Amino acid sequence: MHEMHFLFVATNSARPKLAAHSGWRITFVAEADLLNKSKVAAICVLAIAASCADPVDKAAKKRIFSPEDPPKVLASAAEDLEPAKLSDNADLARRVLRMGAAEATERLGPHRFAATVAFTWAGGGRTEELKENRVLMAGRGGVAGDFHASLNNSRDQGLEVIRVHNAVYARSRYGKFRQRLRDRGMAEKEREEVYGALRDFDSIFDGRLKLVLSAKGSVRGRPAIKYAVTLAPAPKEARTAKAALPAVVGPKGGFDEPTSRRIASFEKRQLKSVQGEVAVDSQTAVVLESHLDGRLSVPSPAADKEATLRLTVDTSLSDFGSDPGIKPPTEFLPDADKPAGIASALDRFGIPRGGPGKDAGVEPEAGEEEP
Repeated sequence: MHEMHFLFVATNSARPKLAAHSGWRITFVAEADLLNKSKVAAICVLAIAASCADPVDKAAKKRIFSPEDPPKVLASAAEDLEPAKLSDNADLARRVLRMGAAEATERLGPHRFAATVAFTWAGGGRTEELKENRVLMAGRGGVAGDFHASLNNSRDQGLEVIRVHNAVYARSRYGKFRQRLRDRGMAEKEREEVYGALRDFDSIFDGRLKLVLSAKGSVRGRPAIKYAVTLAPAPKEARTAKAALPAVVGPKGGFDEPTSRRIASFEKRQLKSVQGEVAVDSQTAVVLESHLDGRLSVPSPAADKEATLRLTVDTSLSDFGSDPGIKPPTEFLPDADKPAGIASALDRFGIPRGGPGKDAGVEPEAGEEEP
């Protein structure tokens, strides 16, 4: 009884003190919460700082926030290719012979490229010929510079591409120019195709062109190193690597006849000879002019016969440093959202087009060739 009375009295006597200090307790609790939150925040900051100190994270941040790498063409154009040593280094010779248009323009500046390519097939008592004329006028800047490229052959086929101030216009040989707002690299691809006559020749002959130093001189005012070109023996490692390749996987029903002939021609071709010469710029390692004559054969299905191919390539560069003054075509068709080929195919089969509200492709412009 006495203990209960004491507890009651103690409790009653403590109430005024607790009431007096209630405000202090609330303030103390609030400050304690803030202190705890500050500690948590400080720990988080220290954790982040510790993670940033990790070398892997530092390297990742450096890659993410570093400036964009320059185009590979610029890095390639800055290489010293040592044009006087092409006789001693087959890889270096192949690097020079397969140089693209963009890199050549970065190295040499504005120029005009012209090439003539001739194919002569003979076999089965028949002879087929095809000749191509290629021209590239390059302005300053290989990466984003202006250029005008054209390719025509002896069968009335061809194309023409113009890029000026990053605007692209293209046409077939007898068609009208059409602006290509969504180019997606087509212009650069066609420029490399036009310029790649030497690259194609070297590829057809398995990269076996051997260059032998013959003389030093000049080509249209530029110092040049001239090389005689022959066909090198096939390296043993190349034959071993080719034999180790897996067989070509074809469709279940087999390849069609034209595809089978092309594959057989490529796999069974026998390189006979190459002769000619190339002149390489002694300052930039760009091929200034060339004349190559190569021959190969392909076994015929008949055991005692074969088909032969003679391939000749002549290239020349001129107008060094002269601005070609490339301009957009005076007349061109606007870019089309959809090709006219679908609607044209429907017309051929007599399927009528819909009204103005229907979607039936783009009406072909006057003078434009249909696919």
